[in-house]
Amino acid sequence: MTVTGSAPGAARSTQESAPVVTLPGLALCFLQIALSSFGGGLSAWTQRIVVERRRWLDNQQFLTAVTISRLFPGPNQVNMAIFVGQHFRGLPGAVAALVGLLGVPLAILLTLGWAYFHYHTVPELRATLSGVVAAAAGMALSMGFKLIGNYLTQPVALLFAVAAFAGVSVFHFSLPLVVLVLAPLAMAWYWPRGELPPAREVH
Repeated sequence: MTVTGSAPGAARSTQESAPVVTLPGLALCFLQIALSSFGGGLSAWTQRIVVERRRWLDNQQFLTAVTISRLFPGPNQVNMAIFVGQHFRGLPGAVAALVGLLGVPLAILLTLGWAYFHYHTVPELRATLSGVVAAAAGMALSMGFKLIGNYLTQPVALLFAVAAFAGVSVFHFSLPLVVLVLAPLAMAWYWPRGELPPAREVH
């Protein structure tokens, strides 16, 4: 009788390498994102926490999530929380991520919002808020430099990115029009050609 031990070992390795994501973990993760991003920069903080610290997604998966979140209606970060929560834990995961993202910040906003509208003319407060916004812009820029490295060896991907930027920012075409034109072209270019490799069976 022949005993093959590689398959169970591979299965154990796959299970060990897969991230273990719990409902409290999702809630705490997006709470951390929300509380870290005073002044904006949510996407940058999401990339840092979900990809770099927790390693739940890699940069390619994160870019896919960002793209889907921005294509669908609604706030991008809410869509991102739903996407990540649903990906790991289904509907309960989406709810947990949303509660983490919106619960505490909403309570803070209701409290501080009243104070802001009463004291927003104070010069010191305006200067502080301007500094926070500048820091958030820097975070967003740093995320862009980190993610673009995935595509430096893919000139066609850079070409699509430049075309999208030019269409929206230079020629001022509407975003839905740019997406409707470029998305089918990009999908057609990257569509797998030839025979796909067989799926590995995990026991």
